Amino acid sequence: MSDTHTLIDSRPPSVATLFIDRVAATPDGEAYRYPVPAASGQGPDEWKSLSWAQAAERVHAVAAGLIALGVQPEERVALASSTRVEWILADLGVMCAGAATTTIYPSTNTEESAFILADSDSRVLIAEDAAQLAKARANRDTLPELAHVVVIDPAGAESEEGDPEGWVLTLAELEARGAEHLVKNPDAVTDRVAAITPDQLATLIYTSGTTGRPKGVRLPHDNWSYMARATVATGLITADDVQYLWLPLAHVFGKVLTSGQIEVGHVTAVDGRVDKIIENLPVVQPTYMAAVPRIFEKVYNGVAAKARAGGGAKYKIFQWASGVAREYATVSQDNFRRTGRASVPFALGAKHKVADTLVFAKIREAFGGRLRACISGSAALAPDIGLFFSGAGIHILEGYGLTESSAASFVNPGEAYRTGTVGKPLPGTEVRIADDGEILLRGPGLMEGYHRLPEKTAEVLESDGWFHTGDIGELSEDGYLRITDRKKDLIKTSGGKYIAPAEVEGQFKAVCPFVSNILVHGADRNFCTALISLDEPTILGWAEENGLGGKPYADVVASPQAVELIEGYVKRLNEGLQRWQTIKKFRLLPRDLDIEHGELTPSLKLKRPVVEREYKDLIDDMYAGSREA
Repeated sequence: MSDTHTLIDSRPPSVATLFIDRVAATPDGEAYRYPVPAASGQGPDEWKSLSWAQAAERVHAVAAGLIALGVQPEERVALASSTRVEWILADLGVMCAGAATTTIYPSTNTEESAFILADSDSRVLIAEDAAQLAKARANRDTLPELAHVVVIDPAGAESEEGDPEGWVLTLAELEARGAEHLVKNPDAVTDRVAAITPDQLATLIYTSGTTGRPKGVRLPHDNWSYMARATVATGLITADDVQYLWLPLAHVFGKVLTSGQIEVGHVTAVDGRVDKIIENLPVVQPTYMAAVPRIFEKVYNGVAAKARAGGGAKYKIFQWASGVAREYATVSQDNFRRTGRASVPFALGAKHKVADTLVFAKIREAFGGRLRACISGSAALAPDIGLFFSGAGIHILEGYGLTESSAASFVNPGEAYRTGTVGKPLPGTEVRIADDGEILLRGPGLMEGYHRLPEKTAEVLESDGWFHTGDIGELSEDGYLRITDRKKDLIKTSGGKYIAPAEVEGQFKAVCPFVSNILVHGADRNFCTALISLDEPTILGWAEENGLGGKPYADVVASPQAVELIEGYVKRLNEGLQRWQTIKKFRLLPRDLDIEHGELTPSLKLKRPVVEREYKDLIDDMYAGSREA
């Protein structure tokens, strides 16, 4: 048996055991860094650290506190908070108590929060602040199973008249109660951990979904233990790494990053404030970071906009350097594939050296200067953007997985990565492509099923373990997977042609530095159209230079100048498409698509039905007068 299979097959029975083993191995090693406001109340945040032993002390206190509240094995404890170190400690505390974490995005509205709490039968809610407490309080009468709400930030989250006695307590109070419980029952937590079996429920994650009610995905401890070992087996992370973690931990992509970290024992800097990423990166100086494609698109658009604002010569240098980056990445990847060496011809190397001095080094410095790789997931990254960053020395390794597969099923392998693919399957994961192109998966990372939805489970999970992903893809001869689209999202025109809208949308994001979101429409129509929203800072910067300074976003995108600008990029897109794929008409939206209006999922995926329903009049207007109308 190979070392990889031995590593995976000998995995611990639970995340709780994984954590305890890590603490025992490196108690004094740095586990987490987290920001706190400066002592003076002014200036940048200060970063503090927790060793593994210090983290364990708090985790055990949380676990014992939940046990003292009467939480039983596999009972659910909901966690509604942004990404912060307390999220990780609370989640580990829940699992060390033998219970299961129900994750809730802090942006989830009151109605859907109540649905998740009720459907999961959550006994305790760990809420970030008064706003999350208020959502639970508004539905308290319909949540008889919810016995307690534990608040992380207590400001304004005091008990109110009508609250049952002891219904609200702070995280500090829970930990104090746990510490007291451990004095009287020193084995309370270790006994719970010892009793956890691999098939015991660890996490219940409700898919944000692009349609319909969210479904609770049941992920047992064995899923996460497998993910921890399989991630380390890829060789992508080491004990010397520093991870910058900002992704929503309520999402499976963020959650999986905590398992591999515990297995290998490196430090993770945790701060979920998206507006702080640019400020934090030079301070944290991470060696790797995971992100969704939208972040890389925004960075690319920001760099391009800054170059454009610097004047004609500066913008020409950026455009030249961008071409060099893409050529360098393409050639080096092709050569590595053929020879095992990422070599390039001397002339290209010389050009790249100049471009590096003028452009690329500054981009790397903005990322902290030590970034070895970024992992991109949750949606497709436009290959041109991936090639640009790769050529600039920031290697973006795309991966692929779903909530139902514990986030990671494929990842690009280190030096052998290939832009435009999501890499190879993790060790222990099987893949095959169905006759209709759908990707099927089987392996230890797959969910137990949907919570209380056996019929829905049977629709996607076959009796022999094969899971239907709903995604369409292609496998290369040497095992690299390329995702082409969602099965449900494929467009069939009235002329019978199939179009993958995500592929067209990705190509447009690569050619247009102003775009924020784009939806290609054309199902049962005789041509394709698009709804486009623009990146507000970038287009407003352009507006300043083109006689539209001071105007709000909605006025700028409604101007003939902006329409003409974007029309030029649509024409460039169409030049590289098949005739039936081309965008014949488009409309610029009066605002960007966002989570708050329900148009994007919390992981920034497009909710097509919502957008198409909301902008039905704009879509219909684009087809008015055509022969099909």
